[in-house]
Amino acid sequence: MKRRNFVRKAILGSMTAVIGSEIVFAATMPKGYRPLAFQDPDPFKMFNKDKGMEVLNDKPWNIEAKAHLLDDKITPNKYMFIRNNGLIPENLNANSWTLTIDGESVNQEKIFTLADLKSKFPQYTYQLTLECGGNGRSEFDPPAKGNQWTVGAVSCATWTGIRLRDVLEDVGMKDDAVYIGYHAADVHLSRDPDKEPISRGAPMPKALQDETLLAFQMNGEDIPIAHGYPLRLVAGGWPASVSGKWVNRISIRNVVHDGPKMTGDAYRVPCNPVAPGEKVKDEDMCIIESMPVKSLITYPKSGATIKEGKQLNIRGHAWAGELEVSKMEYSIDFGATWKECPVEKPANRLAWQHFSASIGFPKKGYYEIWARATDAQGTSQPMLLPGWNPKGYLNNACHRIAVKVI
Repeated sequence: MKRRNFVRKAILGSMTAVIGSEIVFAATMPKGYRPLAFQDPDPFKMFNKDKGMEVLNDKPWNIEAKAHLLDDKITPNKYMFIRNNGLIPENLNANSWTLTIDGESVNQEKIFTLADLKSKFPQYTYQLTLECGGNGRSEFDPPAKGNQWTVGAVSCATWTGIRLRDVLEDVGMKDDAVYIGYHAADVHLSRDPDKEPISRGAPMPKALQDETLLAFQMNGEDIPIAHGYPLRLVAGGWPASVSGKWVNRISIRNVVHDGPKMTGDAYRVPCNPVAPGEKVKDEDMCIIESMPVKSLITYPKSGATIKEGKQLNIRGHAWAGELEVSKMEYSIDFGATWKECPVEKPANRLAWQHFSASIGFPKKGYYEIWARATDAQGTSQPMLLPGWNPKGYLNNACHRIAVKVI
């Protein structure tokens, strides 16, 4: 009975939070009834997203952008993808928020308030690229399970916060520390308070990078609730699942963190190439770390038309995980030949880079513009789908847009 009452109160609390006012006769509401305010939820209004965004899932919410919506050099909230594994936490209060640092390899367990973090440690601001490990999953064949992202599960916002390194050094780490794991306030889909929907982490070298932040602002304002308010981890260049939202505890581990979504095939790929559809043993799977080199044409929108004899100006972004992009190229003949185009230096390490080109076409007809980035180590994007893996991660095939010359 106590358990049933707890679940009912949690559900009513969620409804009240979204509606923004008390459900006056909640006690007499029929069991299992869903109020009209929830029968057709409007995610664009709920999360301040552009109506051109694509909703992939609502339990939990997963929403992506279209390529042409990502044209801004710094991604605004309205075009930022949402990737959730659980339910967005309710009744968040920054004034009472705390962050606990614990684990087998911590010298002294400590609890910080948000005010402590903001006042005790220096603050930094970086543009950081976050991309879902499964971005591009929809192209894999045979199909891979999971949200069928196309190309829009990527963003590069400006994040302000404190360095995770400073907090870890404040509490002190033992010599055997090898990993951090985050824990957060999001709610498991079952609403079981003893279950975490996701608890991932990173090896110490990544945790200690200058750009790995405990962030409390995005684009100069409080982080929107859907993106981790009031505190989140931001670790650019790695799968966005490493950048835990609503973080309230970080554990310093003496083993590779083993929380939910850290084992099996979650955010892992075969250590060696496998045939499409092949089953892979857990011990033969490797954790995804730095994301691969990739690019995106953000202007014009695919399907553009242009008059014969005119030049078409294109632009977009390129990124390469921990590395810089050293070269950008485009092709209008399905990859038979490539022409180099300018690519800007990043605003800071782990920020995406911007490219542009002015393209001429030999005659009227249908064309495709393909974009290809090369990273600082000389690795280029594959023209078509890269090696298959069970969960459809790391698709960095060349982005393509259609153009008709009339």
